[in-house]
Amino acid sequence: MIPAGYNDLAPGRIASVVTYLEMRKRPPLADVSSSGVQLRQARSPGLDWYRALYRRAGAQWLWFSRLEMKDEQLAELLNRPTTELFVAEREGNEIGIAELDRSQPPNVEITSFALFSEAIGKGLGRSIMTQLLERAWSNSAARVWLHTCTLDGPAALTFYIKCGFRPYKRAIEVADDPRIRGILPEDAAPQVPIIR
Repeated sequence: MIPAGYNDLAPGRIASVVTYLEMRKRPPLADVSSSGVQLRQARSPGLDWYRALYRRAGAQWLWFSRLEMKDEQLAELLNRPTTELFVAEREGNEIGIAELDRSQPPNVEITSFALFSEAIGKGLGRSIMTQLLERAWSNSAARVWLHTCTLDGPAALTFYIKCGFRPYKRAIEVADDPRIRGILPEDAAPQVPIIR
């Protein structure tokens, strides 16, 4: 018998708890110029290049939503005037990606924020987030928000809270496993077992 509050998932499905976080006022932002990390805005990105970066940033966490979009959908999304895509770089190397969505002013959503695996745990995330928040709070923003989930890196939620975001809502997300569907390789995210 399943305890109250639990629900079985059909084979081939994955689930995560999503936490939504927000900032309602611009925080004091530290000077991060000495970190050597820079955000470079990527305008009109090539779809193959973007998908490779997205996969590099998110395959280990089962990010798949942008990978399953048709070319026309993805190009339209990335080329909207309200979408701002950034690549984080250090010493000439790409170390992560971030994206802002300004389509619902005065709210700004951080739709993606990720360091590549080789940059995780080196203290670079704060510098990237500080620069991203500088940009997010420009143009009369009144609220900056994002979401993370239990499939993301184990330090993600704590990191966002330390950056000044406050949790305000939770949800459960259930989806077909992208590895079974062939969107991601079967060896992606080994910490999440495939159940067929």
